[in-house]
Amino acid sequence: MQVNTQTRVLFLEDWLRSTAGTSKAPSPAVTAVSARSILQAWAELRDPSVPSSDPSRLVAALQTLDAARYSLHIADPQAKLLLSLLSCDPPVPPNSLSFVFRLLYIWLRKTARVSPSLVNSAAAEISRILSSRPQCPAMSVLLLGAVIATPALEFSYRRDCLDLLCRILDLVQLEEEVVAEVFAGIGYALSRSDEPYFSKIFSFFLRVWNRGSPPASVHYGLMILCLLEWLVTSFINLRSLEKVEVVCGELSAAKWEARGYAPFAVSMASAGFLRAFRLVPATSRVRLSPDMRNSVEGSISSVAWRVISNLDGSLESSQLLRCISIGLARAGPVSFSAPILLALCTALLKEIFPLGNFCRMAVEIQEGSSVDFVLEKVKRHLDSVAFKEAGGITSVFCNQYASADKEHKGIVENYMWEFSLEFYSNLRTVALVHRGKHDQLLEYLEKIAEAAFLMIVVYAAEVASQKLNPKSSHGIQPESSVRILIAFSCIEYMRRVRLPEYTDAVRRAVLTLQENAALCVSFVESMPSYSELTYNQGLFALEGTRYVWSEDEVQTARILFFLRVIPTCISLIPASVFGKLIAPTMFLYLQHPNEKVARASHSVFVALMSSGKDSDKDERLDLKEKLVFYYTQRSLEAYPGITPFEGLASGVAALVRHLPAGSPAIFYCINCLTEKALDLCKEYINEDADVWRTWEGSFETCKKVLDLLMRLIYLVDIQVLPYLLKQLAELILQLAEDGQKVMLDELYAQVAESDDVTRKPVLVSWLQSLSYLCSQKDTVRNHPKDLISPSNTAVSMNGTSGQILQSML
Repeated sequence: MQVNTQTRVLFLEDWLRSTAGTSKAPSPAVTAVSARSILQAWAELRDPSVPSSDPSRLVAALQTLDAARYSLHIADPQAKLLLSLLSCDPPVPPNSLSFVFRLLYIWLRKTARVSPSLVNSAAAEISRILSSRPQCPAMSVLLLGAVIATPALEFSYRRDCLDLLCRILDLVQLEEEVVAEVFAGIGYALSRSDEPYFSKIFSFFLRVWNRGSPPASVHYGLMILCLLEWLVTSFINLRSLEKVEVVCGELSAAKWEARGYAPFAVSMASAGFLRAFRLVPATSRVRLSPDMRNSVEGSISSVAWRVISNLDGSLESSQLLRCISIGLARAGPVSFSAPILLALCTALLKEIFPLGNFCRMAVEIQEGSSVDFVLEKVKRHLDSVAFKEAGGITSVFCNQYASADKEHKGIVENYMWEFSLEFYSNLRTVALVHRGKHDQLLEYLEKIAEAAFLMIVVYAAEVASQKLNPKSSHGIQPESSVRILIAFSCIEYMRRVRLPEYTDAVRRAVLTLQENAALCVSFVESMPSYSELTYNQGLFALEGTRYVWSEDEVQTARILFFLRVIPTCISLIPASVFGKLIAPTMFLYLQHPNEKVARASHSVFVALMSSGKDSDKDERLDLKEKLVFYYTQRSLEAYPGITPFEGLASGVAALVRHLPAGSPAIFYCINCLTEKALDLCKEYINEDADVWRTWEGSFETCKKVLDLLMRLIYLVDIQVLPYLLKQLAELILQLAEDGQKVMLDELYAQVAESDDVTRKPVLVSWLQSLSYLCSQKDTVRNHPKDLISPSNTAVSMNGTSGQILQSML
């Protein structure tokens, strides 16, 4: 919206409705009035006998013209005709006055240059009729405002109209359906009034809400904001800076409290004032002075202080928090104020993202009861202005936080991190209760949760830039890294898009974590325990609900976050902490049906195997060897099906690389892999060569394990190599002839490409001997272990090759 908003608004009441979110533009059915009908209506009005002899015809004609008001052009002769109706004797019916007033209003707003004499006559006649029999108060205010705003009106007539307007405003009952009309009339009048009328009208505008009807609300607050924006914009366009100062004075904290203005109206009016100056083009010479800005911002701050000092959970507090936050989102950045910061924080957590309240309502629905009530409430919130403004409110909140002092930064951080923990527990509960039962409700709740996720991420990025930035004037405050990561783990379920703020915050937090062992331990200790992950406890002990840990998607997302972060700082985590807190969870999620999660668990194991530090070297080594046995068992028992082969392969490769040479754990792993490969290959032993070469379908799972065993030939220590070759030979000798050929061909190819000068001679001799044994066919397949036993000399071997094979097998 540009600074010339005022010049583009034809009917202010319609603009106020539309900007407040309730546009009531006429439907085609209302405006589709034929030209013949319009001409006939004007003819009826010209007939002097109609007003006195047949009032119903008069009302019908006026109704026809009113229905076409948005497309109707009223010239001066027609305006004179309408004015003449006001002086009829006998008077026109009371129910026709509102139509006459509206048509005169259309004439004034649509006519670019009104005749001075005609507008003066209109002012005199309207003043006379309203002074003698005041009716249609809303239309009277609208029409008087339009008359007062007409530049051609003489001063004396304008003063009379202003006097009359002030008297009517003292008597008017502001009804909900005519608020826009009354506000528009007030806006028109304020745009052309001076003291003392300006203060009187402005006071009504901000004090009328104390009558209790209509009630204060965001809807009316937006009308107030938009009207002040329009009004101040018109002053800026006309360079009436003295009137800008008058508005500023009326909104000052001292004056609004002394005069008893409604706090929500003051906050929204102040926001509209600031917004008007925010939209001033850069080329304009008109600027808001620091004193006036401080005064208006101080008014918002005083309203914020009032609401945060009395957070009683009432509807009034709720509406006030929403108005303050929406108003500031529209107004743009304001100077730091502790009350504003706390009000914005409270509004975001309680009013904009009331996830906790909605989730509790959803969980408390009795069995057999309808969820429609909760569904409708959530849907209304999603459609609310406050929710749609969440991005702008978050932006203002972060700007306030960036300028806050240490004390208030700490206060809002505590609120935000606590909200993140509640976010997790609430969303987890409602997902467990309603998944598959009330998916529509869950979808709506997740829309709120997704927006809350974005808010937390943007805020956390601001915290990270303030407290985890080496270039910050306050230096790095490392404890914030743990709190950011814990918060992100709680909201991980809603991470649906890649956000640079998310990436930056996590990067800063992890880099800080990698420099502090105590923080690493603190982060790990925040992870849910094994018992929490697997047992139905607390809120989840729901009657008739069967809890399956692997189906708990919200919890899985949180654990996945931990599994991704832990490898980045694993060398700082003591072995005892890993064994107690991380290992049980790692082993549990090794068999999670989601491949991404299972692979992350394998990555944690790989990181452990490759980690080490002097302070707990022996303890860590002891832990590694202990964990390998269960890792191998748990991984292989779920392969194929759950265990991703890439994760298994990386884990096996890590343990053979990093465990000490000759470790029993390595021998155990090789033995288990061989048994698994043989078990997978059993049904394919008698398949022909084509099947063995293509490895199609389920046969591929067997092929992958065989490939892994062959890859280990070049990874295991030389002390372990003989045992691996013995196990591999036994496996190959039990395959069908075609399978043996395929395996030997692959082994020969690998050895030929190898540049390992230490292993290659041994492998060549081993392959030659193995090839000879494979040629023995049935005898070898029926008794493979006997034939390759080092003590067995029944098989003739060729010199050195036989000795090498015997020594290795």
